Amino acid sequence: MLGVFLIVVDAERARSLGERVLGRYGASAAEARLQADLLLEADLRGRRSHGLQRLSVLTARLECGVLVAGAVPRLEWKAGSFLAVDGGDGFGVVAVRAAIEQLVLRAADTGVAAAGIRRGGHIGMLAPHLEEICGKGLVGFIMTTSEALVHPTGGRTALLGTNPIGICVPADPEPFVLDMSTAAISAGEILARGQSGEALPPGRCVDSHGNPTTDPELARAGAISPFGGSKGYGLSLAVELLVALMSATALGTDVVGTLDTDSRATKGDLVIVLDPDAVGQVATVAAISSYLDTIRAAPRAAGIDRILIPGDRMRAERARSLRDGIRYPSALWDSLLALDDNRSAGADD
Repeated sequence: MLGVFLIVVDAERARSLGERVLGRYGASAAEARLQADLLLEADLRGRRSHGLQRLSVLTARLECGVLVAGAVPRLEWKAGSFLAVDGGDGFGVVAVRAAIEQLVLRAADTGVAAAGIRRGGHIGMLAPHLEEICGKGLVGFIMTTSEALVHPTGGRTALLGTNPIGICVPADPEPFVLDMSTAAISAGEILARGQSGEALPPGRCVDSHGNPTTDPELARAGAISPFGGSKGYGLSLAVELLVALMSATALGTDVVGTLDTDSRATKGDLVIVLDPDAVGQVATVAAISSYLDTIRAAPRAAGIDRILIPGDRMRAERARSLRDGIRYPSALWDSLLALDDNRSAGADD
């Protein structure tokens, strides 16, 4: 596996490249910083599928005009605790962070606040957004839809999104953060493995005939499987319906605009913030933290070094990446440098 990653890049260098490229394609300094930070966080945590490899799609969307730089999200409280957000076809990270800021304030009064987001771009890895919520001592839920990439159980045609779901709960010294797709693998990981010449893990995808495949190219022509069979399918469908209903966005094959470069985004996001203090919670942060430590220290099965809580592995990888650098496939890093160089040359003409 290590032989695949030929280029080791300092985190600040990667961040700087992302900001610079986005700025040259029209993003404001604030947008470029926020989006580059989000992409970098994915790379730091070993989630390359949501990292700088997405830069080429973002810049192509900016150039095409389906992603609008400088768009200001429109926020409207439809009820005492429900916020409707229109992202104006701008950066998804801008829309979701604007929503979170307002939800945190409202939840202090109402105990719970939710937002449905439409006309916003891809919001990337959910964990950094969830950590923004947990950093305020609050509980957060985020659900989002994507293009139809996943087949229903028993089917072979892509009709569902990968439909990630995230949950964060305050704890010490680090919050509990669950960030998971309802698909067996992400589209970004299929792309990343294809770029690296790696096979896919078995059981994650089918080809266009519905046969299991480990070939990234055949998988891209086929469909991703739901994780956990019918249970993952059921959860994916629930997220699809709930997000579409509460954000007034598209369903199934009508969802476009996060992977392509010429369609305005029709996916949706649902963000929910809960304030434990407002409802007089019984379980305290200290009790939750102690319980998580009990799980980590539980008797282990043979061959298992340690028991992890969701979020532990990503935090460990982030610390390693900050210390030792981020490992990129050479082909990917070269393409990012070319994107930077080409735009720089164009700007000078």
